[in-house]
Amino acid sequence: MAKEDMPKNISLKHDCSNVDWDCVSSILKSVHMTHFEGDVHKKAFENSSSVVFVYDDDKLIGFGRAISDCAYEAAIYDVAVVREYQGKGLGKMILNNILESIPQCNVILYASPGKEGFYEKMNFKKLKTGMARFKDADKMQTKGFTE
Repeated sequence: MAKEDMPKNISLKHDCSNVDWDCVSSILKSVHMTHFEGDVHKKAFENSSSVVFVYDDDKLIGFGRAISDCAYEAAIYDVAVVREYQGKGLGKMILNNILESIPQCNVILYASPGKEGFYEKMNFKKLKTGMARFKDADKMQTKGFTE
């Protein structure tokens, strides 16, 4: 879909008040990202240094968050857009809002397999020495995140 198809009633929110956390979980599940019960996502977002939620009128359609020391390092997580709203510039809007909140920081993230191109267009580069330790290492290897 073309970016000119962006809904007209888009609004951004930069705090965690009145978020439907079960909806956050459902959106993550629907786009095949790691998801937990709503209260787990609530804790994660509330403990993040930067959050952004995107609404079409009152409907939650996307979000993302960053954790940071707010000095020089940050990591971005949970950038997701409801499938029918993808390809309209909303993911870029979410990412830019997060990056604007941490301009002094080096930023890392791990992209869902197949989504690397989106982040490369946003000037992210693949790491040569990136390492990860996952609770379920076999699952993450099966999903294509690790060697």
